[in-house]
Order: sequence, then C-alpha cells, then structure tokens
Amino acid sequence: MYEFFETIRIEEGNVHNLEWHQKRCERTLRHFGSSRELDLASAIKPHSDSGVFRCKLVYTPQKIIDVSYTPYKRRSITSLKLLESDIEYDFKYLDRSEIDALFSQKGEFDEVLIVKNGLITDTSIANVAFFNGSKWFTPKKPLLEGTSRARHIVTGRLEALDITPDMLRSFSKVALMNAMIDFDIMSIKEIQKDGIIC
Repeated sequence: MYEFFETIRIEEGNVHNLEWHQKRCERTLRHFGSSRELDLASAIKPHSDSGVFRCKLVYTPQKIIDVSYTPYKRRSITSLKLLESDIEYDFKYLDRSEIDALFSQKGEFDEVLIVKNGLITDTSIANVAFFNGSKWFTPKKPLLEGTSRARHIVTGRLEALDITPDMLRSFSKVALMNAMIDFDIMSIKEIQKDGIIC
C-alpha cells in the first residue's frame, strides 16, 4: 500500500498554507483512485503557541495514519551539486530511499540539484527558482510539484520554464522553496562544472 506525507509549517501555533497541502492531498487521492476525503485541518492539533514546528502528516489513500510535530531547525545550504538521475517522484511518497541515495552523493556540497533528461528539476528537499535580473523562473518539470512553488506560480511571482544546466550562467540568484522555508533567496557566486556556489 502506498503511503504519502505532507510537511506543514506551524509557527506560533498557526498552521501555514494548509489549503495548498489539502489540494495536493486531494490530487494524490484522485490519482490513486480513492474517493475518500481526508480533512487535514481536523487532524492537525498544534500543541504549542511558541516557536516553529514541522508537522509531518502521513496518510494512505484510505486514511490519515500519523501526525507528528518536531521543532524546526533550518539547515544551512550554500552549495548545490548537479547530479543526473532518471528518478521518479511525482507524488510525495513516504519512501524517499531513492532521493536519500542521491543526497548521499553530494560530496563536499551541501545539497544536490537533480538533472533529469537534461533539465534542472529539484533539490532533495525543495523546488528551485532562478532569477535573471528581472524575472524568477522555476523548472517546468520538477520532480514534485511543491505547495510553495504552486502558490508562487499562481500569484505570478514565478514563471515555469525548461531550464538546462547550460542556462545557469544567465542567472544571478537561486531560491529554494518548500513548506518550511517558503522562498529562500541566495546570490550565485560561482557556477562550476559540477555545481553552484552561493
């Protein structure tokens, strides 16, 4: 049986962007043939009104099976290693063993930037966006359509574009996006053959 999860930011007792997580959950359920409706809001019970927590909600096409809360500590990321892979991760599967295997190949870099079929996709934990001096672009074909990415496309902050590794030199900034960091912007200091230094 497939198991999926949502990572949701809770800050000072407030649940962030829940409607976008609900939409992705519903899209996942429909794809896997489930007619059930899982109400994420009713399952989330913030137990603290102080600090930032990572809520991990695990579910199957039939039911929510676990909800946990962990104090959030942000990881420093200042370099991205380009890594080619044919990995498939269209849905937010609980099993991340293939992604973890890619991350283990990061070497001296902080994170991996996965290239699939010649196109930039995602890091192991986040969608990405690149700034060319006037506009922000995000890969048209990410591994996973993240909730922050979707929200920023709808608001017009991002435009989807096929991005190749050769195009990276035309960008001055990179942003990582996920539910916990939202839109973390870093200046690109150097483009190397095998990665990006920020």
